[in-house]
Amino acid sequence: MAIAANRTELLQIADAVARDKSIDKQVVLGAMEEAMQRAAKARYGAENEIKVEIDPKTGETHVSRYLHVVELVENDKIEISLDDAHTRNPAAQVGDIIAETLPPVEFTRIAAQAAKQVIVQNVREAERARQYEEYKDRIGEIIHGIVKRSEFGSVVVDLGRAEGVVRRDEMIPRENFRTGDRIRAYIYDVRKETRGPQIFLSRSHPQFMVRLFAQEVPEIYDGIIEIRAVARDPGSRAKIAVISKDSSIDPVGACVGMRGVRVQAVVQELQGERIDIIPWNGEAATFIVNALAPAEVSKVVLDEDAHRVEVVVPDEQLSLAIGRRGQNVRLASQLTSWQIDILTEAEESERRQKEFAERTKLFMDALDVDETVAQLLASEGFAEIEDVAYVDLHELAAVEGFDDETAQELQQRAIEFIEARNKEMDDKRRALGVEDAVLEVKGVTPAMAAALGEHEVKTLEDLAGCATDDLLGYYEVTKEPGKEKERIRIPGALEGFDLTPEDANAIIMKARVQMGWIEEPEEEVAEEGEEGTEAAEETEEKPETEA
Repeated sequence: MAIAANRTELLQIADAVARDKSIDKQVVLGAMEEAMQRAAKARYGAENEIKVEIDPKTGETHVSRYLHVVELVENDKIEISLDDAHTRNPAAQVGDIIAETLPPVEFTRIAAQAAKQVIVQNVREAERARQYEEYKDRIGEIIHGIVKRSEFGSVVVDLGRAEGVVRRDEMIPRENFRTGDRIRAYIYDVRKETRGPQIFLSRSHPQFMVRLFAQEVPEIYDGIIEIRAVARDPGSRAKIAVISKDSSIDPVGACVGMRGVRVQAVVQELQGERIDIIPWNGEAATFIVNALAPAEVSKVVLDEDAHRVEVVVPDEQLSLAIGRRGQNVRLASQLTSWQIDILTEAEESERRQKEFAERTKLFMDALDVDETVAQLLASEGFAEIEDVAYVDLHELAAVEGFDDETAQELQQRAIEFIEARNKEMDDKRRALGVEDAVLEVKGVTPAMAAALGEHEVKTLEDLAGCATDDLLGYYEVTKEPGKEKERIRIPGALEGFDLTPEDANAIIMKARVQMGWIEEPEEEVAEEGEEGTEAAEETEEKPETEA
């Protein structure tokens, strides 16, 4: 058929495709123009510069060949001389483009098939682009759909003008959907991929529960009540922490609803998942106690540096605090972002007695004192010899039963013990061949240097080349044929020195600075400068004080 034939039908087809695929009509016309352009190039030669335009109002098709006006023609397929251009347009100049109208092209069967493929491909790409643009801004919403099919445990959902997928690991355990079932899910990601935009849905995501509560609880939707944290064991149990911006509204009661209507609506959607609603609190200890409900807590000890908390519960509350298979404490840990260790009152008492006995023995051996003095030090909170050596003398003398003379003697013995131990470790370090430069690294003690030597870290370059795991240790999973996977602890060179990852990293960075591999951070240089200034000021003030 000729390109110019049936203009009205051409526009009707473009309108129908645009409506069906929910894309711009101009995109469809553009695809048609490209298909016709390829057919024209096949007819007149691919080396020609041919342009096809379809009038969006009349449907009239124009086929043109573009010729560039030049002084010397090198390729007559795309160029025309200035003299020849003047015969067509007297005002033509070098650099202009002359459009030469070509007769309509008739589609052969092969050309028509190729044109169809071009149009289908362009329309498909436009449809994919429209889907991505539509759904990329809907991440975080709950969407309704109909199950289209199941593939390898995942569920493909018809969303109307797109398809989404709920992967098997994003489903609630023991939940089954059949083709045609209605499904509600949370959009957690939209990605551009070769096969088109992929819309990933989830029913196990913690935010799915948050959005469900926002639908059921008007106060959450209005922002009066805020869900601060969520922890889920999908299909089994969940904990959410809520807080109210209005003191007159009980956040827990509002989420539960009259006779539990609101929370039950969420529970039913989540296939019977038990939900603990707890009040959020800015105080970490109080929040952790709330999170462990329904268990009662006797005592909480926070270690803010390690972000770890030790929780003591009555003996009869231990199983309740831990929960079935550790579920309660695991969810509480996720909710609060603290590592929680559960102890019974009996276990804590036994552990404290053991620590007290160990400290007492340490002080007796190191300071050469009797048991009574050692127990007094341990009971006052002194844990290490360094605590005695470097504490303020008045604080040590304030211990019941001590005087200034006793405090001074104890501190002197502690300092002598540390010096002797350091000398012993330094001798060991030298015997192991650890160079002095390692000991000069800020944060490295003689004992650490000796421990490094035992792990073949003997030069400053060796230390600078270490990773944090080399110093602190790490776990490695191994699997021998015929056996289950085993998690093995690989000890670190400084594992017994109670260092945090930040401490170990700081030592490595200092070594790299001394090696000249990196420059010292400006903040640390400034801090050292300030320390030097303060030291100088103190030195200057001393003579005046003595005078």
